[in-house]
Amino acid sequence: MAGRAGGATGRPPLTERRRAETRMEIAEEAVRLFTAKGVAAVTAEDIAAASGVSTRTLWRYFRSKEECVRPLLTTGLELLTERLRDSAQGRRSLAEAILSLRHEDEATPRLRALGDLLRLCRDEPGLRAVWLEAHYDAEAAFAAMIAERTGRPAGDLAVRVEAGVLNTALRIGVEEWALRPDRSQGPSFAETVTRALRMVDGVQVSREGWGAPVVGQEG
Repeated sequence: MAGRAGGATGRPPLTERRRAETRMEIAEEAVRLFTAKGVAAVTAEDIAAASGVSTRTLWRYFRSKEECVRPLLTTGLELLTERLRDSAQGRRSLAEAILSLRHEDEATPRLRALGDLLRLCRDEPGLRAVWLEAHYDAEAAFAAMIAERTGRPAGDLAVRVEAGVLNTALRIGVEEWALRPDRSQGPSFAETVTRALRMVDGVQVSREGWGAPVVGQEG
C-alpha cells in the first residue's frame, strides 16, 4: 500500500494525504449531487464547485464525472486489503479480518454514501462500470496476498481463481447490504459481508488459510 515510505509512522507524506482527502471530498460531493439530481443532470463543473476545487483540478484527478466516485468505492477495498495483509502475521481468517471493520458501520457518513452510490449503480451504467473496474483492479491485490500467504505464485491458476472467488463474494456481500430497503435493519455491513464469505462453496475461510480448497465442504 502507498504510504509505507512516508516515515517511521507509516503515514503517507502530507501532500499525498491531502491529495487523497481532496479526491474523497470530490467523491462524496459527486454522490450527493447524483443522488439529489440524477447523474445526467450533474456536470463536472457542478461537482467541482460543490467540492471547492477548480474544474481543471477535477479533470486532473478523474477522467469522467462518473469516475469521480471511484475513491469512495476503492477506499473500502484498500482498507480490507491492508487489514488482510496485516493479519497475515497473526494468521487471522478472512472472516475475522472482515469483522475487524465493524467500526466502519452504518452510522458513518462515508458508509452511508457508499450505500447510496451502489443503489445508483443499479440504473446508471457509467457508475456501475466504475464499481466493476474497482473490483477488477482489486483482484490482483487479493491474488498477491494469497500468494504471499501460501507461498504460491500470484499467477498460479488456483491463486487467481481463489482471488476471484473472494472478490466476487465481497462484491455481492456489499451489494446485498447496500440494496437492502432499510439498511438500519438487519445485519450490519461487516456481518453481511462476512456471511457472504462464509457462503462460498468449496473455499475454506479459516485460520488455516485464505481460500485453500476444501473438497466436499461448504464454506
